[in-house]
Amino acid sequence: MESVVVGLTMRDLTPADLAWCGWSGSALHVEAIARELRRAERGEADYLAACPPSDLPVGLCGVDYRAREGAGVLWQLTVLPALRSRGVGTLLIRSAEARVLARGLGRAELSVEEDNPRARRLYERLGYVAYGSEPDGWDELAPDGSVRRYETVCTLMRKELASPGAMSPGG
Repeated sequence: MESVVVGLTMRDLTPADLAWCGWSGSALHVEAIARELRRAERGEADYLAACPPSDLPVGLCGVDYRAREGAGVLWQLTVLPALRSRGVGTLLIRSAEARVLARGLGRAELSVEEDNPRARRLYERLGYVAYGSEPDGWDELAPDGSVRRYETVCTLMRKELASPGAMSPGG
């Protein structure tokens, strides 16, 4: 089997991208992303897109600067299913962490559903540490087109970020 290496760029997601984001969830989910883009315009959040040379988003990640004091909270992290486990999520998280640092914040936080061990392993590999859990929920489209409430329990995770001018030990 041959492999092809394709470079990705990280940029802000735009309203024009929404037409290409259906892979990330239902129409209800894409509407939620549109609302978050309006928050990004007000400076309350960032919404990142990982894009190959086509410039179409294949990975998404929001960063909320108002959810927890002193932290940027990463959320709605998702990667096109065919590209999972290829480093796209890692690039998104690192880019989100850079945005958090650029805001002068020293901590990134996120939550992961307790029944998603694959994502939790990624976050732990990137230095996130669990510190609690809480119930969470959101509206989703049912197969019949109705809106229903999805309820879950999420593990809360955090990572202390090095300040931009900090030196590593021995450096």
